Amino acid sequence: MSKSEEILEVYKQYMMPTYVPSIVLEKGKGPRVFGVDGTQYYDFTSGIGVHNVGHCHPEVIKAVQAQVEALGHCSNLFVHEGQALLAKKLVEISGLGGKVFFCNSGAEANEAAIKLARRWGSQNGGRYEIVTMRNSFHGRTLATLTATGQNWCQQGYEPLPVGFAYADFNDIESVKAAVTDKTVAILLEAVQGEGGVNPATEEFMAGVRALCDEKNLLMICDEVQCGMGRTGKWWGWQNFSVEPDLFTVAKSIADGIPMGALVSNAKYADVFTPGSHASTFGGNPVACAAALATIGLIEKYDLLSAAANKGEMLMAALQSFAEKYDQILDVRGLGLMLGMVTEGPAKDVVQAFADGGVLACTAGEHVVRLLPPLAMRDSDIEDAVDMMGDSLEELFGAAEEDEA
Repeated sequence: MSKSEEILEVYKQYMMPTYVPSIVLEKGKGPRVFGVDGTQYYDFTSGIGVHNVGHCHPEVIKAVQAQVEALGHCSNLFVHEGQALLAKKLVEISGLGGKVFFCNSGAEANEAAIKLARRWGSQNGGRYEIVTMRNSFHGRTLATLTATGQNWCQQGYEPLPVGFAYADFNDIESVKAAVTDKTVAILLEAVQGEGGVNPATEEFMAGVRALCDEKNLLMICDEVQCGMGRTGKWWGWQNFSVEPDLFTVAKSIADGIPMGALVSNAKYADVFTPGSHASTFGGNPVACAAALATIGLIEKYDLLSAAANKGEMLMAALQSFAEKYDQILDVRGLGLMLGMVTEGPAKDVVQAFADGGVLACTAGEHVVRLLPPLAMRDSDIEDAVDMMGDSLEELFGAAEEDEA
């Protein structure tokens, strides 16, 4: 039995089966990860949109080590400098002029946004209902999985919390039809991640903003996966001519150290008051140090431009695959958040890619999701594209020859 098999046996015996992993990783460096048995891969999952600056960046490691040696935890009964500086930085790069609430994950950040909207709504007409989009994904808490417009993740958890209505993404008339006199907010992703890597249209985002202004609703953008530079902008909503009232961020904010944040504009900055919401670990010193280092790297190496430019490069390669294989129906996305729509199960393509040395993930049954680090060399993308091309030829090539 290999070391990988031994570890997987222990995992299966003692871990609740919420995932079904088959690869055991030992270390990562830049765009690559390495298995315990000597295998290596290009990580085009980035830990599911987490390692935007790549695995184990020396500057992030240095910042984390220094902070652990100084102060590993500071409850929110007190203040540490990193928390204040990170909040200031997030407000500055958003341009919204508001304030920040720190927590530990994307689900918690979205939960905070839901609570803030309801708290404000309770003081403004007793409104509490939030309209979200079908095929969205907002988290795994009871409230955020109810906000998630996909039945598969809600099954077995009924009764679900009340106060959510669903509309069709990129269909402003559907959103208008879902709004009632109890509606307080509209929550959406600029690019739906788990729902199939679906970018919003300019018309839709502008329509949602106009509807919120007309009805006095909060526009909330979930930036957990498409934020922190992944689409070529700091935040996905910055690809459009709108500003939300609130947005949430997590995943890549602290390069793998668990952290989430809710960012508001000035109007809603003081809806939460002392004791109305809290988080013991929110704004942890180590997480803040990692986040400040991560933001510094994105600025230092202009990774926003890199995400846009390398995204075009990878998009072109994926489109060439679509032209070659009838089994690939479409390619879509923004920046380095890309989806390849497949005729058959996407998991078969993901497995083929892994066998060939590139890690990807699914986004629904028929979409292969690609989220490579923003800090990749062109040569790494070219190398990975060659590997994916070989994998697709092995998976689909024989079938095409048979048809010929």
